[in-house]
Amino acid sequence: MDVHPLDPSSDRPPYEQLRVQLASRIAAGDLPPGTRLPTVRALAAQLDLAANTVARAYRELEADGVVVTEGRRGTSVPLTARAASGTEAADAATSYAATARRLGLTLEEATALLARSW
Repeated sequence: MDVHPLDPSSDRPPYEQLRVQLASRIAAGDLPPGTRLPTVRALAAQLDLAANTVARAYRELEADGVVVTEGRRGTSVPLTARAASGTEAADAATSYAATARRLGLTLEEATALLARSW
């Protein structure tokens, strides 16, 4: 599994860039369920990062339910990852859209609020 290089000039810290990249690729199906992620040390060496940086990204992904870590078996994409993340995001979007409409917001206003919160 290849991980795309991180942007050293980005305002986002490296662990966050890695977390977002992996979460996005899993949600898009680019990293399908069952995919094993590289070990923390291997990925840190590949990206020229500290092992703690990769470990933090993995911990946050695991806390969000995007990956699972099984001790010596390593970290992988759970078999339900894509469906769960897609359904959860769709449910949240539907709920937000209904609330924004109820409050009388236009699409542009609702989108601007989302962008600011992002």
